[in-house]
Amino acid sequence: MREAGLGCDRHSMNRSTILRAAAAALAAVFAVTAIGGPAAAQDPALVETSTGWVRGTADGHRTFLGIPYAVPPVADLRWRSTEPVEPWDGVRDATAPGSMCLQEDWTTGGIGGSEDCLYLNVDAPHETAGGVPVLVYLHGGGLVSGQGASYDPTRIVERSNVIVVTVNYRLGAFGFLAHPGLDDPYAGNFALADQQEALRWVEDNIAAFGGDPGNVTLWGQSGGANTTCAQLAAPGAEGLFDKAIVQSASCANTMLTVDEARSRGEAMAEAMGCTDPAQAVECLREADPDALVEYRAGEIGHVTRYRSDYPWFPVAGTEALPRQPLEALRAGTAADVPLIHGATKDEARLAVAKTYEWPGRPVTAAQYPGIIEDLFGRNDTRRILAKYPLSGHPTPSLALATLLTDYGGRRILADTLTDHWGAFAWTGDPGGDWAKYRHGNALSFSVNAIEPIRITEGHHCDFWIPRL
Repeated sequence: MREAGLGCDRHSMNRSTILRAAAAALAAVFAVTAIGGPAAAQDPALVETSTGWVRGTADGHRTFLGIPYAVPPVADLRWRSTEPVEPWDGVRDATAPGSMCLQEDWTTGGIGGSEDCLYLNVDAPHETAGGVPVLVYLHGGGLVSGQGASYDPTRIVERSNVIVVTVNYRLGAFGFLAHPGLDDPYAGNFALADQQEALRWVEDNIAAFGGDPGNVTLWGQSGGANTTCAQLAAPGAEGLFDKAIVQSASCANTMLTVDEARSRGEAMAEAMGCTDPAQAVECLREADPDALVEYRAGEIGHVTRYRSDYPWFPVAGTEALPRQPLEALRAGTAADVPLIHGATKDEARLAVAKTYEWPGRPVTAAQYPGIIEDLFGRNDTRRILAKYPLSGHPTPSLALATLLTDYGGRRILADTLTDHWGAFAWTGDPGGDWAKYRHGNALSFSVNAIEPIRITEGHHCDFWIPRL
């Protein structure tokens, strides 16, 4: 396993702002024309996939939106393994994205999306002679929100001459429910099954868009990065990608155990009125989908000690994910691929803001010790307060955000990161002065400087790691 830029973070804070400049280097737009013969050969917006023709758009580059990659997981297929998409007749319009998966819609304050949401988007350069590298991007959103089409990969597609595929996958209860009544091998990990089916679609179809199916980088951010870590250790993903990028998450995050995940599933069934254990799963399949989205939704993105304290997370110890990702990495059983792994400075500020600042109740000096004790226990509170005294920070909220970041982890900068990501996609080496990770040395990117750093010095790793 080759790693570059691995941080000391022990967990990822949800909906974090991850490498903002890198996110600014993303994009989405799509295209197609008449079927067959000279028309198809001359129209860069018309592509034939293994299941039918699609028509997108072809401006600065080619964009194809809303391509289905799997059978909609609705009705009896709710909480079942992903099935490959079925062929369609004629030319499918690919100029608008498919529905996002069911989630809380921050723009309306209600529930948005659909269970019929397994769509992906392809952004490709015009010139792809010989096949260009492919980056498959898994969006963030804490595994409960987000969609592939929200991200615009124009900059990296046009600057680095690569293809970017952005993917929707099942979220929240739909993607991660485990329950004793589920006998599917992907129970608790349906989102991983979706992502693997999308990767198989890429393997089968990306050459038609000018991509190299033998040069695929799996690229995730925040929640998508957590699942990228899981895919590194997932047998079903073996051979489906050749490199990986993990942004704003840590592969040291512990996935849920089967017992804990099933206990949570049983609690949800009870809350939905599905009290008969023998009929609970069928009852849940008939439940109001909005109620499933709203279940424990208010807990997402707030301050917690562990990422798995949030309601929905992948489940280890299963057929789909036999081992914890970190355990698999240490044992050498994870995918042996080049890896970029890193986090954003001040990663935890968003969680602290959501928990305390935005509701209008900022952390006070009097509350600060008690919050630490709630998170870490009485025995460690005095030690943590000595390392992170209020006198060393402008406000108690920033003190809390700083310690949690350490524990858990304008245009020139965007171009630099884009070039590194593009080089990594082409060769497996980010290039430049970015050396292979070794002994706590990483590369720091900021608008002020790009320089090697000792991550153990910047984030008190020597304080957190020995005991935690």
